[in-house]
Amino acid sequence: MWQVVLHYGNHFLVILLIAWFYDRQNLWRNYFVLLATMLVDIDHLWAEPIFDPKRCSIGFHTFHSEIAILIYFGILIFVQHKTIRLIAIGLIFHMITDGIDCLWLNFESFSNKLLTFTKI
Repeated sequence: MWQVVLHYGNHFLVILLIAWFYDRQNLWRNYFVLLATMLVDIDHLWAEPIFDPKRCSIGFHTFHSEIAILIYFGILIFVQHKTIRLIAIGLIFHMITDGIDCLWLNFESFSNKLLTFTKI
């Protein structure tokens, strides 16, 4: 349950904070730009199954690949356009949020194996 709260809290609430820090004058516009970066999850549609709670998105889905993440960082570093940079920030933060999920999954798997081992 806490994993879901953290995941969707990052996707919907923390980006509001990012939008506020990025440019307070355009808070809602920036928030909706960051919200739109969640469309990166469209790559889940060509996975089988579309959603697997035990699968790490990072490195599995096309737009969540290491190459894609490097491109997002490249855009952040080399592109000067304010909105495009905000999109890059949103995509990178999305990957961080999904990466936290991967860590959570690995920790749960590790702790379950540890519990099984200690019962032997």
